[in-house]
Amino acid sequence: MIKITLPDGAVKEVEKGTTPFSVAQSISEGLARNVISAKFNDTTVETTTPLTTDGTLTLYTWNDDEGKKAFWHSTSHVVAQALEELYPGIKLTIGPAIENGFYYDVDFGEQNISEKDFPAIEKKALEIARGKHDYQMRSVSKQEALSYYKEQGNEYKVELIENLEDGTITFCDHSTFTDLCRGGHIPNTGIIKAIKLLSVAGAYWRGDEKNTQLTRVYGISFPKQKELTEYLHLLEEAKKRDHRKLGKELELFTFSQKVGQGLPLWLPNGAALRERLEQFLKKAQKKAGYEMVVTPHIGQKELYVTSGHYAKYGEDSFQPIRTPKEDEEFLLKPMNCPHHCEIYNSHPFSYKDLPKRYAEFGTVYRYEQSGELHGLTRVRGFTQDDAHIFCTTEQLNDEFKNVIDLTLYVLNSLGFDNFTAQVSVRDLENPDKYIGNTDDWEKAEQAIINAAEEKGLNYVIESGEAAFYGPKLDFMIKDALGRNWQLGTIQVDYNLPKRFDLTYKGSDNEMHRPVMIHRAPFGSMERFVALLLEHTGGNFPLWLIPTQAIVLPVSEKHEKYAEKVLNSLENHEIRALIDNRNETVGKKIREAEIKKIPFMIIVGEQEEESATISVRRHGGEDLGGLSVDAFSDLVTTEINSTLKSF
Repeated sequence: MIKITLPDGAVKEVEKGTTPFSVAQSISEGLARNVISAKFNDTTVETTTPLTTDGTLTLYTWNDDEGKKAFWHSTSHVVAQALEELYPGIKLTIGPAIENGFYYDVDFGEQNISEKDFPAIEKKALEIARGKHDYQMRSVSKQEALSYYKEQGNEYKVELIENLEDGTITFCDHSTFTDLCRGGHIPNTGIIKAIKLLSVAGAYWRGDEKNTQLTRVYGISFPKQKELTEYLHLLEEAKKRDHRKLGKELELFTFSQKVGQGLPLWLPNGAALRERLEQFLKKAQKKAGYEMVVTPHIGQKELYVTSGHYAKYGEDSFQPIRTPKEDEEFLLKPMNCPHHCEIYNSHPFSYKDLPKRYAEFGTVYRYEQSGELHGLTRVRGFTQDDAHIFCTTEQLNDEFKNVIDLTLYVLNSLGFDNFTAQVSVRDLENPDKYIGNTDDWEKAEQAIINAAEEKGLNYVIESGEAAFYGPKLDFMIKDALGRNWQLGTIQVDYNLPKRFDLTYKGSDNEMHRPVMIHRAPFGSMERFVALLLEHTGGNFPLWLIPTQAIVLPVSEKHEKYAEKVLNSLENHEIRALIDNRNETVGKKIREAEIKKIPFMIIVGEQEEESATISVRRHGGEDLGGLSVDAFSDLVTTEINSTLKSF
């Protein structure tokens, strides 16, 4: 007999060789009907895997993230089989599950595939799925695995196998299909009821531009057709909210091939939006005791060697800038923190001077492969709302909680009120990914957990998500479409103060090492604006939007009154424009709707005679005739309902 511990702490004693499915049956028939994947002692297993030792078992259904991962990975096998049957001679590489669905990278050789081929592939895949074929794992020797794929002429699988240890290699079989696979499948293909291929893209083998370019086929699947229909509806809504589309319509930003990929150009409307976001945070930061600093866009290579960033990211950064002086190299700044460490080092401090809080809207540069670039969410140059706090160990808890308060203020002011806090800690299995000693890491991780608990945050702990120099608290936002994004991060760092030899004089007259807190509530201005655009659909909070109202004169003879109204609005600190083009009011309203302007103010003969304005809200609501003072009160009330003082 073996002892199986369940997530709630219950222990079941079962016969050796019992499967996760049998354990589910012993709990309830309902669970057994729905269980599709399992994890045993932190290893993903099949529901049919015999359990031979004592251990902890977690059972997953479609409603669990791990269950969806197994479902989508299993579907990638079915789609791969369909592709092999429809396109003989192709070479399969890898087909993992991703956040929403799966992809399979394929070398199609001389054959081509496009979206017009999707219906036939989907039909074939569903035909295979309906066969209710079991997924069966089997171990194979390295020699056997190599022979199998060499005979197929698949150099990609051969390369993967050559990097594996003999005794760790497994194949997955279903129907007539076999694939190199580590496992993590649903019981059988019949559970898959709906499959949709979403797109095709180019992808370099192993992400290396020097390698062969493959075709990446993206797809998603569901256990019910209804769920696919709902997902496709959300997808259509997401297309309407795509920040690249809205950014163009609202004239916020653009890109230029001549300037370079991944380097956004902010247009006047976008620059005004950024400026307002900056001023909003600067005002709160000032109240919180931050001091603004400015650092250069470049730094000597040695600066980033000292910080550890060069060892971790040097290969992925832009190439060094060489000066006329021999052996002198600079890098485009990939991070602000080393510069802020040197600002701290420019002055001696005592414990009475701490904490020091340095803030900067600092632009940094990182080389992203062209295939990874995506609008404002993945760029090569971006501005971080960065700050670094240097404090004593005794001050750490209060300072960290204060940063949590500031981050929550930012998120709530901008309508991001659905989130989970994630404590991102080390991967204990891979210590080489991190710098510093174990004691410092344990202290830093515990400090974050203590602060999160004291602030009453709903948090989860994620192993392996820490920065290389310290653990962090990430805010995982759920947007209006139910998608998850990481926004806002706070990190505790004992390592950079050591690497830069930062000190302060304590009350004992001895020199001590400060603790460093990294924080960025927005993360980066570019990515934040992109997510805000998609979350709001371009309908920004009234306090933030560059143009709050547009004045629309009915005809030329009402333009003077329109100018008078505009001046009055500006005196009330309402950001407004006038549209005096020779167009109909109807057309002007339609265009103002597209530009998401919150209020349209129509002025004609009746309004001029009564010294009022006729107000129409974005979306069509008619607010009727108002005085400018009454309209100003309406705007102020609406702003105050969303923008509180920090």
